[in-house]
Amino acid sequence: MKLSILDQSPIISGHAPAEAIHETLKLARQAEKLGYSRYWLAEHHAIGALANPCPEILLARLGAETSRMRIGTGGVLLPYYSAFKVAETFRMLEALYPGRIDLGIGRAPGGDMQTARAVGGGRVPTAEDFPEQVWELAGHLDGTLPDNHPYKKVRAMPEVPTAPEIWLLGSSDYSGLLAAQLGVSFAFAHFINAQGGDAVMRAYRERFKPLRDKEPHTITCVFVICAKTDDDAERLARSIDLRRLHMAQGIDSPVPTLAEADKHRFTPQEKAYVDSQRPRAVIGGPKKCHDELTELGARYMADELMVLTITGDYASRVDSYRRLAEVFELGSESRRVESAPGVG
Repeated sequence: MKLSILDQSPIISGHAPAEAIHETLKLARQAEKLGYSRYWLAEHHAIGALANPCPEILLARLGAETSRMRIGTGGVLLPYYSAFKVAETFRMLEALYPGRIDLGIGRAPGGDMQTARAVGGGRVPTAEDFPEQVWELAGHLDGTLPDNHPYKKVRAMPEVPTAPEIWLLGSSDYSGLLAAQLGVSFAFAHFINAQGGDAVMRAYRERFKPLRDKEPHTITCVFVICAKTDDDAERLARSIDLRRLHMAQGIDSPVPTLAEADKHRFTPQEKAYVDSQRPRAVIGGPKKCHDELTELGARYMADELMVLTITGDYASRVDSYRRLAEVFELGSESRRVESAPGVG
């Protein structure tokens, strides 16, 4: 099973937002060495715990920090933007890093309604035009806009021989069916919605039309904390339990440290809430994580799993990804290539 990473650039309590960005770059370098297949950056706006509102800018730096891994967005919130401008931006990224760029597209607002209005220039973007936007974006990237389209003759520069891979992101059947209709790859956000994703994936594969991609291609994105033991992982998860409670309570603050989480005494109602969120996550030692992720990947018929990890400190986040890479033997193929006669 291929493993990839989704990074939301978390801001941990006591750390500046700029540190979160530098930790993203540090983690990306480590992820490539560990053998992860892709590294995607998320877009969020005006959220105190997440540092990246413009993944396409950070992606340009990420490409220079890595050399082999595919890199991309998970994803650009397309309803805010011009399809043509997004096409130009990702044509430029493809020119810089040919054959490595993924354009993941989402339709969620990425923040509250007031923030959505600010980002949208005074209007709240809706998903009403989203299918046409995705279709137009793909047409700009692969040159397939029909002759009667008003922007057919507008050249999306720079013109390069390759194009980014387009991925539609979603946590419901809407995006899955749209991805199937447009013939593009699909990533399901299990870390947002743990219910019904396997049925969404089946429907995507059954209704897929090979208009752009020849075959359907899927990723399931899962929240994971992997530690030395199951008990260690459960303790690390207290930070994210408190973070999720804060989100539910409308508290806009950085990710709590483990020390801060240990001080919080959950009421029975709070404990019931955080327990209800646990199906969205895989939390445990290496064997438990391996077994649960393998089962999840099979149930979802996923070509790849994408892992999102947030803890109360940056070191344990890196350690979680390292342990996953080891238990899934991600680096074994690259090590075999490097050690082969005449290589290196």
